[in-house]
Amino acid sequence: MRCTRLLAALGAGLLSAGVVFAAAQPTAAPVQAVVSGTVHQALFAIDFDGPLGVAVGVGGEIQESTDRGASWKAVDPAPTQLALLGVGVAGDRAIAVGQTGLVLTRSADGRWTPADSGSQQRLFSVQLNATGRAVAVGGFGTVLVSEDFGRQWRPVALNWADYAADGMEPHLYAASVDAAGVITIAGEFGLILRSRDLGQSWQLLHKGDASLFAMQLREDGIGYAVGQSGVVLHTRDHGDTWESQQSGSGALLLGVHAADDGEVVITAMREMLFSRDAGSSWKQVEAPAVKGSWYVGVAQADARSAVLAVGQAGQIVRLDP
Repeated sequence: MRCTRLLAALGAGLLSAGVVFAAAQPTAAPVQAVVSGTVHQALFAIDFDGPLGVAVGVGGEIQESTDRGASWKAVDPAPTQLALLGVGVAGDRAIAVGQTGLVLTRSADGRWTPADSGSQQRLFSVQLNATGRAVAVGGFGTVLVSEDFGRQWRPVALNWADYAADGMEPHLYAASVDAAGVITIAGEFGLILRSRDLGQSWQLLHKGDASLFAMQLREDGIGYAVGQSGVVLHTRDHGDTWESQQSGSGALLLGVHAADDGEVVITAMREMLFSRDAGSSWKQVEAPAVKGSWYVGVAQADARSAVLAVGQAGQIVRLDP
């Protein structure tokens, strides 16, 4: 069955979905709340660039940090009532995306402004680089590209018959754009695609059975993609090739962050995985805050800062393994 409404389900019925818990050994890594909301709140994505961090979620909630995640303040009033599902930060600018093609851009002075994406499809992920190039992806093969920090967008049309069975338009859940402007996207059918020319042509990097819900590609070439049925993919060459890692989990893996020192955190439904050796082995994070909740986005401001995850009940939690 296609994972057609993963992030929408997070707001409507994620807690009722079944998960298969890993057989990995537990670790005593603590999970400490930095921000806590109500049962009606949920945060879906978080990103940093230097001191600026932004987390977004249900009802247009935007939380901002200017001290590398040590403290947070909500944008009030929220600039929209629609759910925001993805966020990307570059310098003092940011882009948030969500339901019905919604795009919000953050200017250098901190103001959030709507932008016309030209799409009505739900947008799940967005990323931008320091030059202003951005890519957003979403439902039914939606790919949008901007070159001005998200103020203007153009659609990218792919011939999905080249990549998906029967020409199905896959939902795309993860996007990346590096410092040179190279775009990488991932989603259903284990697809990972790359474009070096703003979407004019594409290279297939990976295809499989399990949908991929999150991806991180670091500038040093290390990267991870995670998704359905506990799938974990690892790359050492900027995503040109991918190898599977045994996570020991059958859960829906929803977020991933790899630190410079080889530590990797994967978020999931009532489950969190942790590796100290770049994914050669995985352990469960054993904490009540994990077993009773779900987390999606995970990020880190820099090597000196804690890894933070966002999820159920508007929580932002600090992970100190």
